[in-house]
Amino acid sequence: MSNSKFTRRGVLRTVAAAGGLTAFYGPWHHNRVYAQATDKPIRIGLTSDASGQYANSGASDRRGMLMAVAEANAAGGVLGRQIETTHLDTETTAATGSRVAERMITREECGFLVGAVSSGVANAISQVAQRYGVIYLNTNSSSPTESGENCHRVKFVWDGNGANFSKASIKNSIDAYGGDFMLLTNDYVWGHDTARATRALIDQYGGSVSDEILVPQGTRDFTAALLKIQQANPNVVAAAVGGDDQIALRQQVAQLGMGDKIAWINNQQDWPDIYGLPADNLFGVFGTTWYYKLDLPGVKDFVGRYQAMYPETSMRVPGNVFYNGYMATKNLISAIERAGTTNNIAVIKQLEGHVMSAESRMQHHDAVIDPNTHQVQQSIYLATGNTAPTEEDDIFKILTSSAPEDVRDEDSLGSCKLESYDDTPTFDA
Repeated sequence: MSNSKFTRRGVLRTVAAAGGLTAFYGPWHHNRVYAQATDKPIRIGLTSDASGQYANSGASDRRGMLMAVAEANAAGGVLGRQIETTHLDTETTAATGSRVAERMITREECGFLVGAVSSGVANAISQVAQRYGVIYLNTNSSSPTESGENCHRVKFVWDGNGANFSKASIKNSIDAYGGDFMLLTNDYVWGHDTARATRALIDQYGGSVSDEILVPQGTRDFTAALLKIQQANPNVVAAAVGGDDQIALRQQVAQLGMGDKIAWINNQQDWPDIYGLPADNLFGVFGTTWYYKLDLPGVKDFVGRYQAMYPETSMRVPGNVFYNGYMATKNLISAIERAGTTNNIAVIKQLEGHVMSAESRMQHHDAVIDPNTHQVQQSIYLATGNTAPTEEDDIFKILTSSAPEDVRDEDSLGSCKLESYDDTPTFDA
């Protein structure tokens, strides 16, 4: 079989016409053969939201990916090949995410997929990616199930997850405020899984949950939930509410003057969800993986490169979502370079267990891609609103920095069952 006789698109169409994708499955040697020309661009599909609950974060995620690609191409590409990207809106819905992934692979000839904020969308994309053996980097969705029961051999999870952030915050909250908690939970997979991890830690450290309020995605009026919280008057409200929902929640809590009357923990605070809000909206304690004012080598230069590439962007400094998109894409490109090939299994093996220095990631601790769950184990920060900012954008005050081993999601180790290499279709992108 001559490689030159086949293109990736042609092979995919042939198999699809033959009645299914199972023909791709099999052992590590060639199930599929793609074009091998050394000057063929490497195509990466950007699977980020441009509409729906996470549209704003999706745009920031995408900017991070594009800056990593632009820097790599300016340095000569990877393996002597330039990198091309194509983007389709995943609309913050799982069904669209699945369709986008299928199209990216079978029609756009993308050898790699990068991007997600919604965990439901990320899970849908990864199921399609696994069927084809296409490496998928989940940049910013953080349900514990993404590196647990929904893990896949082709998927790598770049953000901290709900369990990591809860470990960093729950014990400190009980010590500081008391053990009576109420949970305020977005009613979908990320909210549920994060709440479950939070409950387990509250129980472990001697606290209790008096009630849990579920709020559907797309909620803009939190009046009923906030009245219920006021009446119950718990020590702590642990919220797992994201995207535009969280913006509405923060505004209404501030309007009711509840921000400083009850201790609030927001499991994870994405920068695009809070950027530009008034200072009184920044109540409570929240988790993040990175902040643009960390006093670490490389941060200032990174911010400068962002501002040079995106001078017109309303978000004047990068946040955690941009950071994750950039780091994931940069490390994918580096893994291809180390592998010396675009063969998917070879690149997967370069990613598994890869150690990234604290300096290279501009964090306080070295990070590693867990070879058993494919989640990046990294520094986790707790922050609150900054009452003494040094400049307009300096809205976070970093309170703590936890090492990866102290906030590790142990449950994912037991629930993640990666497909074998032999059960993962193989190809050269």
